[in-house]
Amino acid sequence: MPTSQSSPEAAHVAPPTTQTAGQAGTLPWNLMDQLSGDTEMVAVFGPQATVDAWLRIEAELSRAQASLEIIPSGAGAAIEKVCRNGSFDKEELWASARNVGYPIFGLVRQIDARLPEEYRGYAHLGATTQDIMDTGLALQVSQACDVLLERFTTIGNALEDIALRERSTVMAARTHGQQAVPTTLGAKFAVYLGEFGRHVGRLRCARDEVRWLSLHGAGGTSAAFGPEISELRRIIAARLDFRTEDMPWHVARDRFTMVLNCAASAATTSARLGREVANLSRTEIAELSECIGHHRGASSTMPQKRNPIAAEVAIGYATFAASMASGIYRSAEHEHERATGEWQLEWLVLPTLLCAVSGAMLATVRMLDGLEIFGDRMAHNIQADDGLLMAEAMMIRLAPEFGREVAHDLVYEASERARAERCDLGSALNLIIEGKGIALPIGIRAADYLGQAASFPEAAAHEWRMIRDGQDMDGAHCNGE
Repeated sequence: MPTSQSSPEAAHVAPPTTQTAGQAGTLPWNLMDQLSGDTEMVAVFGPQATVDAWLRIEAELSRAQASLEIIPSGAGAAIEKVCRNGSFDKEELWASARNVGYPIFGLVRQIDARLPEEYRGYAHLGATTQDIMDTGLALQVSQACDVLLERFTTIGNALEDIALRERSTVMAARTHGQQAVPTTLGAKFAVYLGEFGRHVGRLRCARDEVRWLSLHGAGGTSAAFGPEISELRRIIAARLDFRTEDMPWHVARDRFTMVLNCAASAATTSARLGREVANLSRTEIAELSECIGHHRGASSTMPQKRNPIAAEVAIGYATFAASMASGIYRSAEHEHERATGEWQLEWLVLPTLLCAVSGAMLATVRMLDGLEIFGDRMAHNIQADDGLLMAEAMMIRLAPEFGREVAHDLVYEASERARAERCDLGSALNLIIEGKGIALPIGIRAADYLGQAASFPEAAAHEWRMIRDGQDMDGAHCNGE
Protein backbone atom coordinates (compact mmCIF):
# COMPACT_ATOMS: atom_id res chain seq x y z
CA MET A 1 0.00 0.00 0.00
CA PRO A 2 1.17 3.56 -0.57
CA THR A 3 2.27 5.44 2.52
CA SER A 4 2.53 9.09 3.41
CA GLN A 5 6.10 8.95 2.14
CA SER A 6 7.11 8.91 -1.49
CA SER A 7 7.57 5.42 -2.86
CA PRO A 8 8.18 3.86 -6.28
CA GLU A 9 4.67 2.42 -6.13
CA ALA A 10 2.96 5.73 -5.47
CA ALA A 11 1.35 7.92 -8.07
CA HIS A 12 3.62 10.88 -8.76
CA VAL A 13 1.50 14.01 -8.55
CA ALA A 14 3.01 17.45 -8.08
CA PRO A 15 1.59 20.98 -8.08
CA PRO A 16 2.49 23.43 -10.82
CA THR A 17 5.92 25.00 -10.39
CA THR A 18 5.35 28.06 -12.56
CA GLN A 19 2.87 30.85 -12.19
CA THR A 20 0.60 31.79 -15.02
CA ALA A 21 -2.53 33.90 -15.28
CA GLY A 22 -5.26 32.51 -13.08
CA GLN A 23 -3.02 29.91 -11.50
CA ALA A 24 -1.41 29.71 -8.08
CA GLY A 25 2.36 29.41 -7.94
CA THR A 26 4.65 27.87 -5.38
CA LEU A 27 5.57 29.66 -2.16
CA PRO A 28 8.12 32.46 -2.56
CA TRP A 29 11.75 31.46 -2.54
CA ASN A 30 13.51 32.54 0.63
CA LEU A 31 17.17 32.61 1.57
CA MET A 32 16.63 31.00 4.98
CA ASP A 33 15.25 27.76 3.57
CA GLN A 34 17.79 27.80 0.76
CA LEU A 35 20.69 27.90 3.22
CA SER A 36 19.34 26.04 6.23
CA GLY A 37 16.02 24.33 5.54
CA ASP A 38 15.33 20.79 6.68
CA THR A 39 14.72 18.98 3.41
CA GLU A 40 13.53 15.83 5.18
CA MET A 41 10.74 17.71 6.93
CA VAL A 42 9.86 19.64 3.78
CA ALA A 43 9.47 16.31 1.97
CA VAL A 44 6.97 15.13 4.61
CA PHE A 45 4.65 17.92 3.53
CA GLY A 46 5.64 17.98 -0.13
CA PRO A 47 3.09 17.47 -2.92
CA GLN A 48 4.11 13.87 -3.50
CA ALA A 49 3.83 12.83 0.14
CA THR A 50 0.55 14.70 0.51
CA VAL A 51 -1.14 13.02 -2.45
CA ASP A 52 0.31 9.66 -1.46
CA ALA A 53 -1.35 10.03 1.94
CA TRP A 54 -4.73 10.78 0.34
CA LEU A 55 -4.36 7.81 -2.00
CA ARG A 56 -3.55 5.52 0.87
CA ILE A 57 -6.70 6.54 2.74
CA GLU A 58 -8.86 6.08 -0.36
CA ALA A 59 -7.34 2.64 -0.87
CA GLU A 60 -7.85 1.63 2.76
CA LEU A 61 -11.45 2.84 2.66
CA SER A 62 -12.30 0.77 -0.40
CA ARG A 63 -10.43 -2.26 0.85
CA ALA A 64 -12.31 -2.19 4.16
CA GLN A 65 -15.67 -1.63 2.44
CA ALA A 66 -14.97 -4.63 0.22
CA SER A 67 -14.16 -6.78 3.26
CA LEU A 68 -17.57 -5.89 4.72
CA GLU A 69 -19.26 -6.49 1.33
CA ILE A 70 -20.38 -2.86 1.17
CA ILE A 71 -18.83 -2.77 -2.29
CA PRO A 72 -17.83 -5.73 -4.51
CA SER A 73 -14.54 -7.36 -3.58
CA GLY A 74 -13.31 -6.80 -7.11
CA ALA A 75 -14.00 -3.07 -6.78
CA GLY A 76 -11.96 -2.87 -3.59
CA ALA A 77 -9.01 -4.61 -5.22
CA ALA A 78 -9.27 -2.50 -8.36
CA ILE A 79 -9.40 0.79 -6.42
CA GLU A 80 -6.45 -0.27 -4.30
CA LYS A 81 -4.47 -1.13 -7.44
CA VAL A 82 -5.23 2.24 -9.05
CA CYS A 83 -4.28 4.13 -5.89
CA ARG A 84 -1.02 2.23 -5.71
CA ASN A 85 0.03 2.16 -9.34
CA GLY A 86 -2.16 4.65 -11.15
CA SER A 87 -0.67 7.27 -13.46
CA PHE A 88 -2.36 10.55 -12.55
CA ASP A 89 -2.56 13.75 -14.53
CA LYS A 90 -1.01 16.30 -12.20
CA GLU A 91 -2.07 19.35 -14.19
CA GLU A 92 -5.65 18.11 -14.30
CA LEU A 93 -5.60 17.37 -10.54
CA TRP A 94 -4.46 20.83 -9.49
CA ALA A 95 -6.59 22.60 -12.10
CA SER A 96 -9.64 20.80 -10.71
CA ALA A 97 -8.60 21.64 -7.14
CA ARG A 98 -8.31 25.35 -7.98
CA ASN A 99 -11.80 25.28 -9.51
CA VAL A 100 -13.49 23.17 -6.81
CA GLY A 101 -11.49 24.64 -3.94
CA TYR A 102 -10.34 21.21 -2.71
CA PRO A 103 -8.29 18.43 -4.32
CA ILE A 104 -10.19 15.25 -3.43
CA PHE A 105 -13.03 15.81 -5.91
CA GLY A 106 -10.61 15.73 -8.84
CA LEU A 107 -8.53 12.94 -7.36
CA VAL A 108 -11.55 10.68 -6.96
CA ARG A 109 -12.64 11.44 -10.53
CA GLN A 110 -9.22 10.37 -11.77
CA ILE A 111 -9.34 7.19 -9.69
CA ASP A 112 -12.79 6.39 -11.03
CA ALA A 113 -11.77 7.02 -14.64
CA ARG A 114 -8.95 4.50 -14.32
CA LEU A 115 -11.14 1.70 -12.98
CA PRO A 116 -12.64 -1.07 -15.09
CA GLU A 117 -16.15 -0.09 -16.20
CA GLU A 118 -17.91 -2.50 -13.83
CA TYR A 119 -16.19 -1.00 -10.76
CA ARG A 120 -16.71 2.67 -11.44
CA GLY A 121 -18.69 4.60 -8.87
CA TYR A 122 -17.45 2.67 -5.85
CA ALA A 123 -14.42 4.81 -4.90
CA HIS A 124 -14.84 7.29 -2.01
CA LEU A 125 -18.27 5.87 -1.20
CA GLY A 126 -19.82 7.71 1.78
CA ALA A 127 -16.70 9.74 2.56
CA THR A 128 -16.30 13.49 2.46
CA THR A 129 -13.23 15.41 1.33
CA GLN A 130 -12.18 16.29 4.86
CA ASP A 131 -12.26 12.63 5.93
CA ILE A 132 -9.55 11.88 3.41
CA MET A 133 -7.52 15.03 3.94
CA ASP A 134 -7.64 14.96 7.73
CA THR A 135 -6.65 11.31 8.01
CA GLY A 136 -3.90 11.84 5.45
CA LEU A 137 -2.71 14.89 7.39
CA ALA A 138 -2.67 12.85 10.59
CA LEU A 139 -0.31 10.41 8.87
CA GLN A 140 1.94 13.27 7.79
CA VAL A 141 1.93 15.01 11.17
CA SER A 142 2.76 11.73 12.87
CA GLN A 143 5.71 11.33 10.52
CA ALA A 144 6.72 14.95 11.15
CA CYS A 145 6.73 14.22 14.88
CA ASP A 146 9.10 11.33 14.25
CA VAL A 147 11.46 13.67 12.39
CA LEU A 148 11.35 16.18 15.23
CA LEU A 149 11.85 13.48 17.85
CA GLU A 150 14.97 12.36 16.03
CA ARG A 151 16.25 15.95 16.07
CA PHE A 152 15.36 16.37 19.76
CA THR A 153 17.19 13.16 20.61
CA THR A 154 20.36 14.25 18.81
CA ILE A 155 20.27 17.58 20.65
CA GLY A 156 19.57 15.92 23.99
CA ASN A 157 22.48 13.52 23.59
CA ALA A 158 24.81 16.41 22.78
CA LEU A 159 23.58 18.40 25.77
CA GLU A 160 24.05 15.37 28.02
CA ASP A 161 27.62 14.95 26.84
CA ILE A 162 28.47 18.61 27.51
CA ALA A 163 26.69 18.71 30.86
CA LEU A 164 28.54 15.66 32.19
CA ARG A 165 31.90 16.58 30.70
CA GLU A 166 31.78 20.14 32.05
CA ARG A 167 30.19 19.39 35.43
CA SER A 168 33.18 20.91 37.25
CA THR A 169 33.90 23.79 34.90
CA VAL A 170 33.27 26.82 37.12
CA MET A 171 31.87 29.94 35.50
CA ALA A 172 29.82 32.98 36.37
CA ALA A 173 26.07 32.63 36.46
CA ARG A 174 24.47 35.74 35.00
CA THR A 175 21.18 37.39 35.91
CA HIS A 176 19.85 40.46 34.12
CA GLY A 177 22.91 40.23 31.88
CA GLN A 178 25.37 40.69 34.75
CA GLN A 179 27.50 38.32 36.79
CA ALA A 180 25.59 36.96 39.79
CA VAL A 181 27.10 33.95 41.61
CA PRO A 182 29.36 31.05 40.64
CA THR A 183 27.91 28.05 38.82
CA THR A 184 29.22 25.44 36.40
CA LEU A 185 28.83 25.06 32.68
CA GLY A 186 27.56 21.55 33.34
CA ALA A 187 24.76 22.92 35.52
CA LYS A 188 23.80 25.42 32.82
CA PHE A 189 23.57 22.76 30.13
CA ALA A 190 21.74 20.41 32.50
CA VAL A 191 18.85 22.89 32.53
CA TYR A 192 18.65 22.79 28.74
CA LEU A 193 18.85 18.99 28.82
CA GLY A 194 15.90 18.91 31.20
CA GLU A 195 13.88 21.07 28.82
CA PHE A 196 14.58 18.89 25.81
CA GLY A 197 13.70 15.80 27.79
CA ARG A 198 10.32 17.30 28.57
CA HIS A 199 9.88 18.28 24.92
CA VAL A 200 10.50 14.66 23.88
CA GLY A 201 7.94 13.37 26.38
CA ARG A 202 5.29 15.87 25.36
CA LEU A 203 5.80 15.44 21.63
CA ARG A 204 5.52 11.66 21.93
CA CYS A 205 2.18 12.13 23.64
CA ALA A 206 1.08 14.61 20.98
CA ARG A 207 2.16 12.25 18.19
CA ASP A 208 0.13 9.43 19.66
CA GLU A 209 -2.83 11.74 20.23
CA VAL A 210 -2.91 12.92 16.61
CA ARG A 211 -3.20 9.40 15.17
CA TRP A 212 -7.01 9.32 14.96
CA LEU A 213 -9.08 8.25 11.98
CA SER A 214 -11.47 10.77 10.47
CA LEU A 215 -14.35 9.02 8.69
CA HIS A 216 -17.69 10.63 9.46
CA GLY A 217 -19.11 11.89 6.19
CA ALA A 218 -20.49 15.20 5.04
CA GLY A 219 -21.88 16.69 8.26
CA GLY A 220 -20.20 14.32 10.66
CA THR A 221 -23.26 12.09 11.11
CA SER A 222 -21.91 9.15 9.07
CA ALA A 223 -25.37 8.74 7.51
CA ALA A 224 -23.98 7.86 4.08
CA PHE A 225 -21.95 4.93 5.39
CA GLY A 226 -24.80 2.80 6.69
CA PRO A 227 -24.93 0.56 9.78
CA GLU A 228 -21.48 -0.94 9.26
CA ILE A 229 -19.69 2.37 9.85
CA SER A 230 -18.28 1.58 13.31
CA GLU A 231 -16.80 -1.69 12.10
CA LEU A 232 -15.57 0.04 8.96
CA ARG A 233 -13.70 2.60 11.06
CA ARG A 234 -12.26 -0.13 13.25
CA ILE A 235 -10.84 -2.03 10.28
CA ILE A 236 -9.26 1.05 8.69
CA ALA A 237 -7.89 2.34 12.00
CA ALA A 238 -6.26 -1.02 12.68
CA ARG A 239 -4.61 -0.97 9.27
CA LEU A 240 -3.25 2.52 9.90
CA ASP A 241 -2.36 1.87 13.56
CA PHE A 242 -4.78 4.69 14.42
CA ARG A 243 -7.47 5.07 17.02
CA THR A 244 -11.09 5.75 16.21
CA GLU A 245 -14.38 6.83 17.77
CA ASP A 246 -17.90 7.52 16.59
CA MET A 247 -17.64 11.23 17.43
CA PRO A 248 -16.63 13.35 14.40
CA TRP A 249 -13.67 15.74 14.70
CA HIS A 250 -13.80 17.68 11.44
CA VAL A 251 -13.91 20.99 13.32
CA ALA A 252 -12.11 19.86 16.49
CA ARG A 253 -8.47 20.72 15.77
CA ASP A 254 -7.10 20.46 19.30
CA ARG A 255 -4.97 17.43 18.50
CA PHE A 256 -3.12 19.28 15.75
CA THR A 257 -2.86 22.32 18.00
CA MET A 258 -1.25 20.12 20.65
CA VAL A 259 1.48 19.05 18.23
CA LEU A 260 2.12 22.60 17.06
CA ASN A 261 2.31 23.84 20.64
CA CYS A 262 4.87 21.18 21.52
CA ALA A 263 6.93 22.02 18.44
CA ALA A 264 6.81 25.78 19.00
CA SER A 265 7.76 25.32 22.64
CA ALA A 266 10.84 23.29 21.66
CA ALA A 267 11.76 25.99 19.15
CA THR A 268 11.67 28.53 21.96
CA THR A 269 14.17 26.45 23.92
CA SER A 270 16.31 26.24 20.79
CA ALA A 271 16.26 30.04 20.48
CA ARG A 272 17.21 30.42 24.13
CA LEU A 273 20.12 28.03 23.69
CA GLY A 274 21.17 29.83 20.52
CA ARG A 275 21.23 33.15 22.33
CA GLU A 276 23.22 31.56 25.16
CA VAL A 277 25.90 30.40 22.76
CA ALA A 278 25.91 33.67 20.82
CA ASN A 279 26.15 35.78 23.98
CA LEU A 280 28.89 33.68 25.55
CA SER A 281 30.75 33.93 22.23
CA ARG A 282 30.91 37.74 22.43
CA THR A 283 34.43 39.09 22.19
CA GLU A 284 34.21 40.57 25.69
CA ILE A 285 33.11 37.21 27.17
CA ALA A 286 34.61 34.60 24.81
CA GLU A 287 33.68 31.57 26.91
CA LEU A 288 32.14 29.56 24.06
CA SER A 289 32.51 29.42 20.30
CA GLU A 290 30.91 27.46 17.51
CA CYS A 291 33.30 25.01 15.89
CA ILE A 292 36.08 26.38 13.74
CA GLY A 293 36.07 25.74 9.99
CA HIS A 294 37.70 27.40 7.03
CA HIS A 295 35.72 30.61 6.41
CA ARG A 296 32.96 29.37 8.73
CA GLY A 297 31.07 32.44 9.91
CA ALA A 298 33.43 34.66 7.94
CA SER A 299 32.82 38.29 6.98
CA SER A 300 33.24 39.61 3.46
CA THR A 301 35.18 42.61 4.79
CA MET A 302 36.39 41.87 8.35
CA PRO A 303 38.88 38.98 8.17
CA GLN A 304 38.89 38.36 11.93
CA LYS A 305 35.18 37.54 12.24
CA ARG A 306 33.83 34.15 13.33
CA ASN A 307 30.10 34.78 13.50
CA PRO A 308 27.85 32.31 15.39
CA ILE A 309 25.97 31.36 12.25
CA ALA A 310 24.23 28.20 13.49
CA ALA A 311 22.97 30.03 16.56
CA GLU A 312 21.65 32.79 14.32
CA VAL A 313 19.73 30.31 12.17
CA ALA A 314 18.28 28.58 15.23
CA ILE A 315 17.12 31.93 16.61
CA GLY A 316 15.70 33.01 13.26
CA TYR A 317 13.68 29.87 12.61
CA ALA A 318 12.52 29.63 16.23
CA THR A 319 11.42 33.25 16.36
CA PHE A 320 9.48 32.78 13.14
CA ALA A 321 7.79 29.68 14.57
CA ALA A 322 6.85 31.57 17.72
CA SER A 323 5.47 34.45 15.69
CA MET A 324 3.07 32.00 14.03
CA ALA A 325 1.64 30.91 17.38
CA SER A 326 -1.42 33.12 16.99
CA GLY A 327 -2.10 31.43 13.68
CA ILE A 328 -2.24 28.07 15.45
CA TYR A 329 -5.19 29.17 17.54
CA ARG A 330 -6.97 31.15 14.85
CA SER A 331 -6.79 28.18 12.47
CA ALA A 332 -8.58 26.06 15.10
CA GLU A 333 -11.62 28.36 15.25
CA HIS A 334 -13.71 26.23 12.89
CA GLU A 335 -17.41 26.99 12.91
CA HIS A 336 -20.49 24.74 12.78
CA GLU A 337 -19.67 21.36 11.21
CA ARG A 338 -17.19 22.63 8.62
CA ALA A 339 -14.83 25.60 8.61
CA THR A 340 -15.15 28.67 6.42
CA GLY A 341 -11.58 29.75 5.82
CA GLU A 342 -10.01 28.52 9.03
CA TRP A 343 -9.14 25.20 7.45
CA GLN A 344 -7.30 26.99 4.66
CA LEU A 345 -5.32 28.90 7.28
CA GLU A 346 -4.31 25.56 8.79
CA TRP A 347 -2.97 24.48 5.40
CA LEU A 348 -0.53 27.40 5.64
CA VAL A 349 0.31 27.42 9.33
CA LEU A 350 0.75 23.73 10.13
CA PRO A 351 3.39 22.62 7.61
CA THR A 352 5.19 25.96 7.62
CA LEU A 353 5.53 25.99 11.39
CA LEU A 354 6.71 22.39 11.62
CA CYS A 355 9.28 22.96 8.86
CA ALA A 356 10.55 26.09 10.64
CA VAL A 357 10.85 24.24 13.94
CA SER A 358 12.75 21.41 12.30
CA GLY A 359 15.07 23.95 10.68
CA ALA A 360 15.74 25.40 14.13
CA MET A 361 16.51 21.93 15.46
CA LEU A 362 18.98 21.15 12.66
CA ALA A 363 20.74 24.46 13.30
CA THR A 364 20.92 23.61 17.00
CA VAL A 365 22.51 20.26 16.15
CA ARG A 366 25.14 22.06 14.05
CA MET A 367 25.70 24.62 16.81
CA LEU A 368 26.41 21.96 19.44
CA ASP A 369 28.52 19.80 17.15
CA GLY A 370 32.12 20.67 18.02
CA LEU A 371 31.14 23.52 20.35
CA GLU A 372 34.35 25.00 21.76
CA ILE A 373 34.52 25.64 25.49
CA PHE A 374 37.14 27.92 27.02
CA GLY A 375 37.37 27.08 30.71
CA ASP A 376 40.39 29.32 31.22
CA ARG A 377 38.38 32.27 29.95
CA MET A 378 35.56 31.39 32.35
CA ALA A 379 38.05 31.37 35.22
CA HIS A 380 39.41 34.73 34.08
CA ASN A 381 35.94 36.26 33.83
CA ILE A 382 35.10 35.22 37.38
CA GLN A 383 37.73 37.75 38.50
CA ALA A 384 36.74 40.38 35.95
CA ASP A 385 34.70 42.37 38.48
CA ASP A 386 37.26 42.34 41.32
CA GLY A 387 35.62 39.48 43.17
CA LEU A 388 32.12 40.97 43.26
CA LEU A 389 30.81 37.61 42.05
CA MET A 390 31.34 36.38 45.63
CA ALA A 391 29.24 39.10 47.28
CA GLU A 392 26.34 36.81 48.19
CA ALA A 393 28.73 34.20 49.57
CA MET A 394 30.33 36.81 51.80
CA MET A 395 26.96 38.07 52.97
CA ILE A 396 25.93 34.54 53.93
CA ARG A 397 29.24 34.09 55.77
CA LEU A 398 28.62 37.27 57.81
CA ALA A 399 24.92 36.71 58.46
CA PRO A 400 25.35 34.58 61.62
CA GLU A 401 27.39 37.37 63.20
CA PHE A 402 25.43 40.43 62.11
CA GLY A 403 22.07 39.16 60.86
CA ARG A 404 21.17 39.05 57.18
CA GLU A 405 20.14 42.69 56.74
CA VAL A 406 23.24 44.19 58.37
CA ALA A 407 25.45 41.69 56.56
CA HIS A 408 23.78 42.67 53.26
CA ASP A 409 24.51 46.36 53.85
CA LEU A 410 28.10 45.70 54.89
CA VAL A 411 28.77 43.77 51.69
CA TYR A 412 26.91 46.40 49.68
CA GLU A 413 29.16 49.09 51.14
CA ALA A 414 32.21 46.99 50.40
CA SER A 415 31.00 46.42 46.82
CA GLU A 416 30.63 50.16 46.23
CA ARG A 417 34.10 50.74 47.66
CA ALA A 418 35.60 47.99 45.51
CA ARG A 419 34.09 49.55 42.40
CA ALA A 420 35.19 53.05 43.28
CA GLU A 421 38.74 52.10 44.25
CA ARG A 422 39.11 49.20 41.78
CA CYS A 423 40.14 46.89 44.57
CA ASP A 424 39.20 43.35 45.49
CA LEU A 425 35.85 42.89 47.25
CA GLY A 426 37.35 40.73 49.99
CA SER A 427 39.96 43.36 50.82
CA ALA A 428 37.36 46.13 50.86
CA LEU A 429 35.07 44.12 53.13
CA ASN A 430 37.87 43.25 55.53
CA LEU A 431 38.77 46.91 55.86
CA ILE A 432 35.16 47.81 56.67
CA ILE A 433 34.80 45.02 59.22
CA GLU A 434 38.14 45.81 60.84
CA GLY A 435 37.01 49.42 61.19
CA LYS A 436 34.17 48.12 63.31
CA GLY A 437 36.55 46.25 65.55
CA ILE A 438 35.67 42.82 64.12
CA ALA A 439 37.99 40.44 62.29
CA LEU A 440 36.51 37.55 60.35
CA PRO A 441 38.02 35.31 57.67
CA ILE A 442 36.24 36.35 54.47
CA GLY A 443 38.07 34.59 51.66
CA ILE A 444 35.82 32.16 49.76
CA ARG A 445 36.68 30.44 46.47
CA ALA A 446 34.15 30.34 43.67
CA ALA A 447 34.52 26.55 43.50
CA ASP A 448 33.46 26.35 47.16
CA TYR A 449 30.19 28.20 46.60
CA LEU A 450 28.37 26.08 44.03
CA GLY A 451 25.52 24.72 46.11
CA GLN A 452 23.88 21.80 44.29
CA ALA A 453 25.19 22.78 40.86
CA ALA A 454 27.55 19.81 40.74
CA SER A 455 24.63 17.38 41.07
CA PHE A 456 22.52 18.85 38.25
CA PRO A 457 24.26 17.12 35.30
CA GLU A 458 23.87 13.60 36.71
CA ALA A 459 20.25 14.22 37.68
CA ALA A 460 19.40 15.68 34.26
CA ALA A 461 21.25 12.90 32.45
CA HIS A 462 19.38 10.22 34.43
CA GLU A 463 16.01 11.76 33.59
CA TRP A 464 17.03 12.26 29.95
CA ARG A 465 18.00 8.61 29.52
CA MET A 466 14.74 7.45 31.08
CA ILE A 467 12.71 9.58 28.68
CA ARG A 468 14.87 8.91 25.63
CA ASP A 469 14.79 5.16 26.16
CA GLY A 470 11.05 5.09 26.80
CA GLN A 471 11.29 4.07 30.46
CA ASP A 472 9.48 7.15 31.77
CA MET A 473 5.95 5.87 31.19
CA ASP A 474 4.01 7.52 34.01
CA GLY A 475 2.29 9.99 31.68
CA ALA A 476 3.61 13.04 33.51
CA HIS A 477 4.72 14.75 30.31
CA CYS A 478 1.35 14.12 28.68
CA ASN A 479 -0.24 15.94 31.61
CA GLY A 480 2.09 18.89 31.20
CA GLU A 481 4.22 18.07 34.26
